[in-house]
Amino acid sequence: MAGKLILVGTPIGNLGDISTRASQALAEADFIAAEDTRVTLKLLNHLGIKKPLVSYYEHNKQFSSQRIIPRIIAGETCALVTDAGMPAISDPGEDLVRECAESGIEVLAVPGPTAVTSALALSGLPTGRFTFEGFLSAVKKERIARLEELRDEKRTMVFYEAPHKLRRTLEDMLSVLGDRPVALCRELTKLHEQTIRTTLSGAVKTYETNEPRGEYALVVGGAPETPPQTGDMGQAVDRAARYRDDGLSLKDAVRRAAEETGVPKNALYNEVINKKER
Repeated sequence: MAGKLILVGTPIGNLGDISTRASQALAEADFIAAEDTRVTLKLLNHLGIKKPLVSYYEHNKQFSSQRIIPRIIAGETCALVTDAGMPAISDPGEDLVRECAESGIEVLAVPGPTAVTSALALSGLPTGRFTFEGFLSAVKKERIARLEELRDEKRTMVFYEAPHKLRRTLEDMLSVLGDRPVALCRELTKLHEQTIRTTLSGAVKTYETNEPRGEYALVVGGAPETPPQTGDMGQAVDRAARYRDDGLSLKDAVRRAAEETGVPKNALYNEVINKKER
């Protein structure tokens, strides 16, 4: 009989959020692959379940998957859990899922709590369309570059952030994205859960004097709708050319010219490229 991989969502802070189906999946699995076996052992003890545990996390995933996949192919069922929330979401479990799929192994999901949708629901910001960006890079240059890519993103954006990086992240968001509404959801479902609805500038000011504590989900408002075109495309192309002559990159020259003339940035960029080719 073929084995399978079951992704089991676990509580993100409150053990009362474990589902009956999740408990059953853990109890029926032949073994459990866990991000931190110590964390998972606490959950299993709470549920009264005893199962063999295999460590599977970012820095051992390649080695560990070489032990997990043969066992599943041999007929065992593996339950994959992360420390909190849904496995494979901003989590190394995504690699194990892909490897199982490539090996023809059946993969099932037992849904559970996730900070992404919980924070989005609490934010008070538009929820019809959103993008999940996970953790930004700890390297400032890479973090800034990613935020610049998101500058014109109109959907609500959800990020994860650790307390020791929060101040720098908020400062960079304000600098690159401009002042936007933001909801800072801290320690979701735990004893000291808190949601602060403010602006990026207000958040920066708040944490100048308050020490960030706990894990955060940041929900940031999308870019405002592009204003109707008020400028002349020819004028905008000329301005972009002048800014290029002044030493700006093509991207920055187009952005600046578009902001000053009201011409849509993407349309201006295409026009500049087409003119160059002509």
